[in-house]
Amino acid sequence: MMGYYVIAGVIFLVSSYVSNKLKSKFKHYSNVHLQNGMSGAEIAQKMLDDNGIRDVKVISTKGQLTDHYNPRNKTVNLSEVVYSQRNAAAAAVAAHEVGHAVQHATAYSWLTMRSKIVPAVGIASKLSNLVIMVGLGLSFTGSLLGNTIFLIGIILFAVTTLFAFITLPVEYDASNRALAWLEDNRMVNQEEYNGAKDALKWAARTYLVAALGSLATLLYFISMFLGRRD
Repeated sequence: MMGYYVIAGVIFLVSSYVSNKLKSKFKHYSNVHLQNGMSGAEIAQKMLDDNGIRDVKVISTKGQLTDHYNPRNKTVNLSEVVYSQRNAAAAAVAAHEVGHAVQHATAYSWLTMRSKIVPAVGIASKLSNLVIMVGLGLSFTGSLLGNTIFLIGIILFAVTTLFAFITLPVEYDASNRALAWLEDNRMVNQEEYNGAKDALKWAARTYLVAALGSLATLLYFISMFLGRRD
């Protein structure tokens, strides 16, 4: 299991670096105030209007970096800071989340696929690690049942890894839609646009690191399983 702890340690360090960098970027671009004077909530509402989306509400939610689009009740949820502030960081986040609403309205294929597997991912994420540990524990005793349970755990973990990779095009596309709209509609000047683009780039990297980390862990478990079969 030493290899697992090494992989987990590397993933943790890289994730921490990217997360801290993201917070630093958003703090920096929170000081780049928009010349148009619009708040994140106003940016979000205008992007919805420009895309002809009338059935989605923009609401404020507590917390930091808690921004998200909820397809079930069709709400763009912006953290209190993003909702009320008038800076490049707020504009980037608000437009990104509306990007997901646009994906939903246009039946963007990757978002549709991700939504369909959410129930399976919910189950897999809760059970995979437990099933893997039980399988490993039993396999140490030489039990064939242990190897079978270990394999089931790996399959469950693979579902969460698949979800992480499906999430990547969804997030990158939402950012691309946001940046294109901000630029095409002249919502920001060049400095503000560059700040929004940089902030979203680091936000996307959190998803990339998570996906690669999940893949590395999955491949390690697979190698363990194959090694135990030999």
